[in-house]
Amino acid sequence: MPTLMISFGMRFFFYMDEHQPIHVHVDGNGKKAKIVLEPTVCLDYNHGFKEQEIKKILDTCAIYRDDFIEEWHKRFD
Repeated sequence: MPTLMISFGMRFFFYMDEHQPIHVHVDGNGKKAKIVLEPTVCLDYNHGFKEQEIKKILDTCAIYRDDFIEEWHKRFD
């Protein structure tokens, strides 16, 4: 599972067998979320993160969206 970054104690990563739409997984302290990156950054699911944690996750994904998408294409195209 390629790790893209660790921020705020949360790991942003892809699984090895990803599928469309382009997205990133996030985990930390037993919590999990999936964030879709295209066409816009949005929450797909959240298992345990608090509202303020999701806001940080979405903000981080918005900031690094282009980098995450570039990494996706390097690995899955």
